[in-house]
Amino acid sequence: MTVSVPLVAVLGVVVWIAWRYMGLRAWHVAVCLLFGFYLAATSAGPEVRRLVAVLVQALNQ
Repeated sequence: MTVSVPLVAVLGVVVWIAWRYMGLRAWHVAVCLLFGFYLAATSAGPEVRRLVAVLVQALNQ
């Protein structure tokens, strides 16, 4: 997927805004990060990647 780095940057900005203005705690960020890593290692990882690719393609059209 060619938009992986910009997508990660956008999601990083969203997390930073949530942390800064919405009261997201540092441990919440850590749990979400660990959840993402473990989810990517499961058999659901490729399906999530495909779903994100389909959503990005739909937004581009």
